[in-house]
Amino acid sequence: MILSDIEILKEIEKGNILIEPYDRKYLGTNSYDVHLSKYLAVYEDKELDARKHNKIREILIPEEGFVLQPGTLYLGSTLEYTETLAHVPFLEGKSSMGRLGIDIHATAGKGDVGFCNHWTLEISCIHPVRVYAGMPVGQLIYFCVQGAIENLYNKKSSAKYTQRTSKPMESMMWKNNF
Repeated sequence: MILSDIEILKEIEKGNILIEPYDRKYLGTNSYDVHLSKYLAVYEDKELDARKHNKIREILIPEEGFVLQPGTLYLGSTLEYTETLAHVPFLEGKSSMGRLGIDIHATAGKGDVGFCNHWTLEISCIHPVRVYAGMPVGQLIYFCVQGAIENLYNKKSSAKYTQRTSKPMESMMWKNNF
């Protein structure tokens, strides 16, 4: 079951959902709109290795915007910091982004209960397109969880994305034992 706008507001009041900055005008019927921060990043190397720490280079989006290029994976981040302590948050791209040929996540649209951070976006495009800091990029949808939670994400020792940062985070796959 997806939370409605009224239920999202109730969960914010209870402290189960935190969104900073929060603005009521971005609350939709059953979602909350999130925005692109001023930070993008790209991997330094053309060939990535899942067993190694692949370093990234930061890009600041200037006032006049930044043109995304096809064939490049950009890591971005949401302007909003979120905490979700009792629901499963899903981040979906806004249809207006899709209609510009922009995907905001390759595989990581679902967060875990206990996720507390800015969202890293896995941005790709099919043709060159100019983007701007502060533009709406996605919407958070909250699903109810059935049953008790044993391990909140932010309390798990194996969680790799708990360091609070407003900047995009590169893959931590190399921390897995495989």
